Amino acid sequence: MIQFTDEEIYEAVENNLPKVTQYVSSHGGGISFLGVKDSIVYIKLVGACSGCSMSLMTTKMVVQKELRALIHPELNVVNVDGTAENEFPTDAFVKKSEVESEEKKDSVIGKVKEFLHI
Repeated sequence: MIQFTDEEIYEAVENNLPKVTQYVSSHGGGISFLGVKDSIVYIKLVGACSGCSMSLMTTKMVVQKELRALIHPELNVVNVDGTAENEFPTDAFVKKSEVESEEKKDSVIGKVKEFLHI
């Protein structure tokens, strides 16, 4: 069992993710770190890796394997790919600044839609 809080895991992933992204970047993709819930790390593969038939293999055999080696051997990683079983939980731990940034973006989009009457 992982004896760390979601916040501690978040910090560890945030600090170690650049070490893991090299393989994904070499294939024209990237990793967007979304958050942590109940010791499960939620990512989104982007770029060429988004929707790739090998995305599950990349998530488990590259990202999860490397993060387990760097952080904790029981760490699990989920790629939020639009399927019901891989949804990002609304109550996951994310940094406050990232939540505020998303809220600000949503506010701007809302204002533009209101202005355009859409």
